[in-house]
Amino acid sequence: MSRWEFVGRRAELDRLLAAATGADERGLFYGGSAGVGKSRLLREALAAVPTDGHAVWSVSASATTAALPFGGLVQVLPAEQPQGLSPAGVLRWAVDQLQQRAAGRRIVLAVDDAHLLDPPSAALVHLICRAENATVIGTLRDGEQLPLPIRALWTDGLVDHVELAPLGLADTTDLLAAITKGPVDPCSADRLWQLSGGNPLLLRELVMAAPPSELSRPYGMWRWTGRLTLAPTLTELIDTRIGQLTPGVRAVLELVAFGEPLGLHLLNQAVVPSDVELAEERGLITVETTDRRTDVRLAHPLYGEMMRRRCPVSRTRRLRARLAELAQAVGTRRRDDLLRVAVWRLDSGTAQDAALLLGAAAQAFTRYDVPLATRLARAALDADGGFDAAELLATILMFADRPQEALTMLDAVAGDAAGPGRRSRWLTVRGMVSYWGLSDESTVDEIAARGAELPDATDQARVHAFEAIMRLHRLDATRAARLAEAVLDRPAAGLSARELARCTLAHLQAAQGQLDRSGAAIDRVQAEVTHWRGDMPYLQLALELARGTRLALVGDLAGIDAIVADEFADLAGAGDFRLGTGYLAILRAYAARLRGRSGAALKTSLGACAVLATSRVYAGLAHAERAQAAALRGDSGHAAEAMAEADRTHAPGMAVLYPWLEQARGAVLAAGGDSGAAVKHLVDLADRLRDDGFAGHEVLVLHDLVRLDAAAAPVGPTCTDGGRRTVAQRLTELSERVDGPLPPLLARYARACVDDHTDELFAVADGFAELDLRLYAAEATAAAAHRLRLRRSGAAAEAHERLGELLGRCDHVDTPALRLRRPALSDREWEVARLAARGVTSRAIGERLFLSSRTVENHLQHVYRKLGVTGRAELRSALRSLPGQEGGSGR
Repeated sequence: MSRWEFVGRRAELDRLLAAATGADERGLFYGGSAGVGKSRLLREALAAVPTDGHAVWSVSASATTAALPFGGLVQVLPAEQPQGLSPAGVLRWAVDQLQQRAAGRRIVLAVDDAHLLDPPSAALVHLICRAENATVIGTLRDGEQLPLPIRALWTDGLVDHVELAPLGLADTTDLLAAITKGPVDPCSADRLWQLSGGNPLLLRELVMAAPPSELSRPYGMWRWTGRLTLAPTLTELIDTRIGQLTPGVRAVLELVAFGEPLGLHLLNQAVVPSDVELAEERGLITVETTDRRTDVRLAHPLYGEMMRRRCPVSRTRRLRARLAELAQAVGTRRRDDLLRVAVWRLDSGTAQDAALLLGAAAQAFTRYDVPLATRLARAALDADGGFDAAELLATILMFADRPQEALTMLDAVAGDAAGPGRRSRWLTVRGMVSYWGLSDESTVDEIAARGAELPDATDQARVHAFEAIMRLHRLDATRAARLAEAVLDRPAAGLSARELARCTLAHLQAAQGQLDRSGAAIDRVQAEVTHWRGDMPYLQLALELARGTRLALVGDLAGIDAIVADEFADLAGAGDFRLGTGYLAILRAYAARLRGRSGAALKTSLGACAVLATSRVYAGLAHAERAQAAALRGDSGHAAEAMAEADRTHAPGMAVLYPWLEQARGAVLAAGGDSGAAVKHLVDLADRLRDDGFAGHEVLVLHDLVRLDAAAAPVGPTCTDGGRRTVAQRLTELSERVDGPLPPLLARYARACVDDHTDELFAVADGFAELDLRLYAAEATAAAAHRLRLRRSGAAAEAHERLGELLGRCDHVDTPALRLRRPALSDREWEVARLAARGVTSRAIGERLFLSSRTVENHLQHVYRKLGVTGRAELRSALRSLPGQEGGSGR
């Protein structure tokens, strides 16, 4: 990790380079906080300035040279200066010297940390900027006193002054990936970004200070697992920023450090208001007003880390207790106040109210903050919270990937689980832990038997709702549907039980192709979220699985984008709710794959595998999606390894996911070159899905067969006429039964392939493109281009252009559908074709490849015939349309 790569800042770099080399000779200065990346940006721009037409000089001002006349420009001025000149004469002499050395080239003077220039150097920089054929670019640090000649540069209109913003999350993630030589877990990247405030220097110190034991790399995805380490260099940087503190300002910072965001009215009750104003004036705190509430935060996250670590334990406890007292005195009026008071009480050692702790734990769990919810629930149990605390803690431990501990805790309070409500809750939580946490499939029959013994109809409905979703997950779809419908028909069923049952039906309906009914059910569950989340926060997982399944089957990539960016995604990521974060990452990878963004699909699926490494619920699905992403890139070895890992980690209790895993297996077989085995596997899978009634999944599997050039392959049972339906015929049948715009489009694609109808293939490709299914659009266009090449049609050139444009919007894609239609050119023909496409003459090609001009022309004629083009004018677009070749997406 010795050197950080330059990442991001492309627009800022282009602007700085344009200022240095542009015709208007207008300079540019970037301002910003220390470590934000100003100096590195300046160096990158200078490295790109062509030296043949520019005389480039770079100087770095410093505090050591600030007291020396011309000390800031000592790197560019001659060592000996003429004697007897006036100050103005010295300045003119210095400008003349630089002009002579430039020898007619344009002068580009770069000044780093221009705020540290001594007065004569600052005056000289100003004079150079006014000279003809010269441009000045540079950097400044915010909050520093500027020499008047430097300030006058932009007040006089000679340069532009622009503030350099901190790195955003995306650039910070890319920077971390570049330095660690691999992708970084999104949650880790987000935490480091927030702690560093997007400051590359602080980010570097945070990463460099992390001990190796705090960094793990499951499935190639770096993850920061430890607590924050403040290295000495980082401490010095923060100390420099904070500066000397008066006792009053220190008191302000300490309270805000332990309480942020802290209401301004609370803070003013605890400290002298003038000290708050002084802290704000010094840029140590920020005051923000939102929703009629004025809150105070520290100006940088690392200020809080520093203040908290340096505060003695006794004072820390006193401050937290004081914060709790202040909040309780004014009343917990906002929803988050209860949680904050409980945490302050717990951290100060004054937590004695089990009800307070239990309520806060439940609230933390509804926000999917698993670590905090675990801590609060355990404290509630220790404070004699009894059965309620034990049940909540066990539930949370299930989602913290600690099912055995959860089961032990539930069994310990089994004797207290009597009475209305308690027994059903105990049964369902224990069933959840046993079935999904410990993969015990016998749980379903056990929970059914015990649920039947419950005397209360509401309790029975709750147990039946859980039994229904368990039966669906183990592929007992008929009984699952019957149970879920019975729950919805039962007036005594509680709202949470009803919505869980509705999720079960919505998932089943999506698999069956009833996508409109599924969507309506999902919308109803979502509309009741505020009513069920407090009682059953984990119902969100059932909702997301149903919704994600429906969106994937309907091909609604925009819908997937929406759910992976909504409130639950943010809460799950921030709260370490791994099942939620992992599943949403799988959906992101799926959407990226169908858009042809194979790099993003592979990276995101790797992230899902890393997040789900300790949980088996979705682990197999994550590895299957990774296998699909690797297969999309033509990486058969990686795809096979991922598929093997999917088989190893797949939970038997999640059998309902088999269509996705087996579809991935077909892709892996095809990527490995065994298209016959892939076709046989997918035909068998389509028949199984038909028997199970999963028409929604069957449509996608049949489409995979079309992509393998098997649209005419027989599928399904033998008909009365003694024959079997073809893939294309079956897709046509399903297009009338399965909801949404995608099935008719897939059926048209299959028929067009069978009928060799190129115009229809182009129309289908346009339909895919409208749905943002770029991969399918490219494959359909490739099928049309292949048929036009075989016919030596003049329309082949336009087809190549269209295909090249589609592939240009994808990453590296190398699917069987694209390979099957790739012309079989020899290595020598590829060499000649590439050179000819670049405009190299036949004679020059012959000299380079040691061939005669006639031989080159013969090769080109063979190439034209195979590509279906008439000459060189169409050659470049034809090659661009082939993945992995001239300009195409691929290797």
